[in-house]
Amino acid sequence: MSLRPVHFALIGSLVALWGAPALAQALSGPPGAAPAGAMPADAGPAPAARAVPPAAPASTPAPATPRPGTAPVTTASATPPPATTPTDDNAADAVAALVNDAPITEYDVRQRILLFISTSGGLQPTPEMVAKLRPQILAQLETEQLQIQEARRKNITVSPTDVDKSIDRIITDNHLSKDQLADLLKKSGVDMSTLRGQIAVQIAWQKAVQDEFQDRVNIKPEDIDDELARQMEGADKPHFLVSSIFLAVDNPDLDAKVLKDAQDVLAQLKSGAQFSSVARQFSQSPTAASGGDLGWVHQGQLPSELDAKLVTMTPGSISDPIRSTGGYYIIGLRDRQEGINAKIPDPATQRPVGPLTVQRLLLPIGPTPKKELLDNVMKIADQIREHVNGCDLLPKIQEQIHGLVVQDIQKLGLKITDLAPEIQDAINKAGPGEATPAFRSPAGVEMMLRCDKRAPVLTKWTTPTRQQVEETLFDAQITMLSRRYLRDLRRSAHVEIK
Repeated sequence: MSLRPVHFALIGSLVALWGAPALAQALSGPPGAAPAGAMPADAGPAPAARAVPPAAPASTPAPATPRPGTAPVTTASATPPPATTPTDDNAADAVAALVNDAPITEYDVRQRILLFISTSGGLQPTPEMVAKLRPQILAQLETEQLQIQEARRKNITVSPTDVDKSIDRIITDNHLSKDQLADLLKKSGVDMSTLRGQIAVQIAWQKAVQDEFQDRVNIKPEDIDDELARQMEGADKPHFLVSSIFLAVDNPDLDAKVLKDAQDVLAQLKSGAQFSSVARQFSQSPTAASGGDLGWVHQGQLPSELDAKLVTMTPGSISDPIRSTGGYYIIGLRDRQEGINAKIPDPATQRPVGPLTVQRLLLPIGPTPKKELLDNVMKIADQIREHVNGCDLLPKIQEQIHGLVVQDIQKLGLKITDLAPEIQDAINKAGPGEATPAFRSPAGVEMMLRCDKRAPVLTKWTTPTRQQVEETLFDAQITMLSRRYLRDLRRSAHVEIK
């Protein structure tokens, strides 16, 4: 039995990284193009979008210039060499912290902040956000430095090939090429070596934990039998697909500080940050490498304080910080299955949740844009349509896509029946939470987004295989031992914050 490989999904929505810069450029247009949102003062509504008034012009600030980075890892080691910085930027060379006399530079901290923001799927690199993230990122880098030092003590190395395999999974999971990945990071001011370094540390720590404990974890056939019997006892109970973020309380005197850290993490999640990205950055459990994935558990399987919260949650929801053994947990419910004897309603009879309201999404480029501008904006619209899922996060999408105008049809004094027949037909063909295909109007490129939600699809639990049970038992034991391992390293470390 071996530890699961590092699985580092880069982004939850390409719109966050790709759409915003591309749209900013598209809305500014090539030389000679009409300004963003420009339209004749007397321009009436297009036949395809009659009764929807044009929006006010939207401004699109220029993207920030990224800071130069360094070359990617090319030699086998547990972590890449320290990043160099331009000679005219002495502040970047300043030491932020020493961990057993090993330095963490301000450049390292800044790069990791930008990497986290760029892969979070919802945060923006404002000065306030950077300042808020800095203590958490620095603490994570301190932990990683301890992990690096322990891996080196064990003569563990991570080759470029090991990192490349994880990079390949990233681009496959996110439907990117390597050049696109590098370009996306570059636009956020992140050097590729920063991402490679984080992945290398995760792999090195997994190898260190495996080297330390794998021979001590022995899953016997009777252990699997017992677990299967226990799971069958819960076969008629709800089952939950859970992710978690764990922040350890190693010293009772630090309980309030760790709770505050957990509340800050929750605030980031509520701001639209992707759960798996936050888990990889901040969770102090080995499951951090897989985005906090705990897999399937049934009611009563987790500690009572976590279980009590879990049964009240709906798929897609996130809990407040929960105090449990060892520290604070934030849990996310990704899916739910009912017990094997539960009665499952026919999906065809399930009605969408909530009233059918519609939001208008407009990319304002005026009535006569040049072909290149129109083509670019249509691509952005297609990206939005592909990734949008309901109206809850529209304010965040609007922040990310500079120039995007969002309007509630009802607040405009309109009913769906007031719209053009072809638009009504597109709305009816779209599912709950989905957007219509993009269409042209005198105001620019538009879509209509349904704000009702699909009814939850209920499914029944199925008995796991013996191999799945063995992996679950192995992971549980390794997780417990890994926490103790890291706790002991922290207690014996000398950390100096500059």
